[in-house]
Amino acid sequence: MQTQIEFNHAESRGLFPTVKTKDGQDQATVQRLELDVAEAAGGAARAVHITGAQIGVAGIGAVDPIANWALMSEPKALVSPKDVRTTAATVRGRLNAMILESEAAAETALPAFAPAQLHPVVWSAAAAHWTTHQYRVAVREAAEALTVHWKTRLGRHDADDTVFWQQTLSAGEPQEGRPKLVWPGDPASKTTKSMRGGLEPLAKALTNLATGLNLTVWNVTTHTRDELSEQEAMERLAAYSYLARLLDTCDARHAGDTAETV
Repeated sequence: MQTQIEFNHAESRGLFPTVKTKDGQDQATVQRLELDVAEAAGGAARAVHITGAQIGVAGIGAVDPIANWALMSEPKALVSPKDVRTTAATVRGRLNAMILESEAAAETALPAFAPAQLHPVVWSAAAAHWTTHQYRVAVREAAEALTVHWKTRLGRHDADDTVFWQQTLSAGEPQEGRPKLVWPGDPASKTTKSMRGGLEPLAKALTNLATGLNLTVWNVTTHTRDELSEQEAMERLAAYSYLARLLDTCDARHAGDTAETV
């Protein structure tokens, strides 16, 4: 950054870059430094994902400022130098806290549990809230993210969550505009029959759980402010992660089709 002039979003008015190379700088040196930063940012990408330290950009959504640092020099820059530095500091702080928690857990000689190894749809939605110990919100966001994920993949934004899972995982043939997720395998196999029969009630139960969590968190008439413990939250996230991996294995069947793997 010693080779750059820094601006903030107000100064760039949302139209211009938030950095500009100073006059008189050797371009070869600047390019070498840019490659060094790109390599460091690549190494930090996983840390941002694990800690959930993205920032929200209007009209874009969650953005990793470290991975996208080079956009500072582009028109309509999405991030500023301050965003990158703040995110890096946040990542360090959260990683330090996670290290301390991990070391404390190791001293108990109990098996370790890494929530970051949960299904990516579940953990990416929960991470930002998990690292700030908002466990109830983390579970709710994970539940909603899983439903939105499959509604989007199947083009089913026309149904409420419970109805969507009932129609998508129930027995019978798919109807027009209502594809189904079906466990693959020989229909005559006992294992296939068992998995197909179990997916619908499992998804329905977890959807009801998500609804209950949502009500207890957001319903303004509730009188409870109890937070989930880390253990309770981990158990719930693990359940959603298990369902997510089962769904990944399923085939998507549409009206008139035999089977389609998603």
